[in-house]
Amino acid sequence: MSCRKSRPPSVAEKSLSLEEQQAKINDVRRMLGTKADKIPALCSDTAIIRYLKARNWNTKKATKMLDESLKWRLKYKPENIRWEDIAQEAETGKIYRADYHDKFGRVVLILRPGFQNTKSTELQIKYLVYCMENAIMHLNPEKDQMVWLIDFQGWTMSSISMKVTRETANVLQNHYPERLGLAILYNPPKVFESFWALVKPFLEPKTYKKVRFAYSDDIQSQKIMEALFDMDKLESVFGGKNTAGFNYEAYAKRMREDDAKKSDIMNSGSSLPIIQSSVASQSHESELLASEQQSDSLGSDPCSEASDECELSSVDETASKVESVDSKTPVPTLTCDDVPNIEAAEPKEVH
Repeated sequence: MSCRKSRPPSVAEKSLSLEEQQAKINDVRRMLGTKADKIPALCSDTAIIRYLKARNWNTKKATKMLDESLKWRLKYKPENIRWEDIAQEAETGKIYRADYHDKFGRVVLILRPGFQNTKSTELQIKYLVYCMENAIMHLNPEKDQMVWLIDFQGWTMSSISMKVTRETANVLQNHYPERLGLAILYNPPKVFESFWALVKPFLEPKTYKKVRFAYSDDIQSQKIMEALFDMDKLESVFGGKNTAGFNYEAYAKRMREDDAKKSDIMNSGSSLPIIQSSVASQSHESELLASEQQSDSLGSDPCSEASDECELSSVDETASKVESVDSKTPVPTLTCDDVPNIEAAEPKEVH
């Protein structure tokens, strides 16, 4: 099967020269003012450009977005979350970082929504943030995005929490822009395809376009998975040959080791390697800025402090909405276009 890219580039995506990009970066830094000096790691050229891309190079919108992220980090302090804070959330392996990258050097996060084991929205989001921070620590210098593999084993309608869905979208899109390269929803049940139509409004177009559905009984899906991943390392649930499965004790050991490395770097005051999370290098400066702004009112997303009344709908209400959605609603499936530089990696056929 020939696997040639056919999808044209998005006409909405701006293409700027390096000089134009730098000018916009400088504009954002100027509008941020002294904040850019006090927390330089989060206001580096690389970080600012992610916010600019997320807002289609609109400097005012990017500045506002970055300013909100600065406030969120100062208040939420994601760099201070440690394994002991979220260990219970991790017991079932509902989210974990794979011990391999994809063939293009991107970190891989495994998500298993059917393995949800707690009720607290606050702790579930805290664990998600911990996983994102840990994944960012392991990004390659040239690959600042990650791949999500979403396993639907055990997923049912009772797994749905619209509140968690909304807050997850808020945190990921507003505070981790351009970190997601590709999200593969593997073997979702038919009912989820309808539920997806309800989830879509939570997602920005740039995020939605990175989501793909893949199926074990679809030849095209399997060939693309083989082009993206080393099948000897890929978990068997995703069509790979790795049957080891999630091991909580082994994973806890890995995370504690990563926590220790992060703490050592934060405590030393030395500069972090480029592969490390920018938030760790800024931690001591963030604390300083926080103390200076104690009297200020730090903005936060309304949903981050939402009560149970903020829940958009109950499972029963969601189920009724799903039933009303056309079951034939098309979903974005995995294609050759989702494989980076596939021509160079596979000059003839994808096997």
